[in-house]
Amino acid sequence: MSILYKSENYCALDHHGYISKTYQKVIITPEQFKSYALTGSIFSISNNISSDVNTGKSRKRKKDANIINQEASSVQAKFKKFLQLISIDVIEHFKHNYRFVDTSSVRNIAKKYFESTIFEFSNVSGGNDSNLPVKCKINDDYFLIPQNSRFFCGEVKDGCKKLHGNKYNIVIADPPWWNKFIRRLKAANSKLSYSMMYNEDIANIPIKNLFADNCLVAVWCTNSPSNVTALKEVIFPNWEVEYVTTWYWLKVTRDLKPLCEFNTGCNKQPYERIIIGKVGDVKNVPEDNLIVSVPSALHSHKPPLLDILSSYIAPEDPQALELFARYLLPNTTSVGYEPLKWQHISLFEVLDENKTDVCTHNEQDLT
Repeated sequence: MSILYKSENYCALDHHGYISKTYQKVIITPEQFKSYALTGSIFSISNNISSDVNTGKSRKRKKDANIINQEASSVQAKFKKFLQLISIDVIEHFKHNYRFVDTSSVRNIAKKYFESTIFEFSNVSGGNDSNLPVKCKINDDYFLIPQNSRFFCGEVKDGCKKLHGNKYNIVIADPPWWNKFIRRLKAANSKLSYSMMYNEDIANIPIKNLFADNCLVAVWCTNSPSNVTALKEVIFPNWEVEYVTTWYWLKVTRDLKPLCEFNTGCNKQPYERIIIGKVGDVKNVPEDNLIVSVPSALHSHKPPLLDILSSYIAPEDPQALELFARYLLPNTTSVGYEPLKWQHISLFEVLDENKTDVCTHNEQDLT
């Protein structure tokens, strides 16, 4: 489980710990196992309050700024309440399980991993039907594949068509929203960018036939008011999804400080939003939910939501689908151009270091 603390309206997640537990016993050969964890420095992010505050004038409309002012104040108040509710054990867990590295080093590490894990895997698909994770070779590289998972590399619309006939109780999406910053980044360095999509293209993803009769839908959305409006008024209606509520993911450091200040206007905020929708009869989804975790430095490496969402769906083992995935999760089908990106073996460190590595000819192969 990724959940350290959970109440009706608050949740603390341990993303790094969850990944480490997932790969505690990886099948190398039928006779040999190894344990892996994501390199700890990926989650070693310091507080940037002094450097991240934007004192320039926002060019956004005053109406949008007022909306975000109210929202930031609300999230900040929720976080204060969260700190009053959690136990000392949760606080100590964050301090002792996340180490400190200066911010510039973390950024350099993240950039290195981003550039070294660019793969051309279009139309490659595969999975792991066993109850244990496996280390496997895909083309010329090695990856860790979690238990009971499948992946489809390629355009999301094509992936959804290939899944026709499957039904999912939980659908999570992290769309590449059109973003001026990313557009500028692409102009400067194409390796650090990703293919963005217009709201209309996201709305036309053929996903509605993949929803189970009762399905919970969670979409990561930027803080742009136009994207939020498009999701509620265009994308969800096109998908035949009913809007339920908005949750917030607050990014904190190991000492439970917001990653940056709660800002005014349309400046950078220490949180992101998760728009929740439903198909059919899904009950008891809390109207307010603040999810708190230490973020990964890796781009679009969102914390796992499956443990939280599963509690609101009737099946004990819900079928889960993730769109625009950049890493794999147990018991989940992942679709996107880069679902293997953060599965590459270079991002992991071996925990049982006394064992020697195995010969590659005995590795699980997947091509």
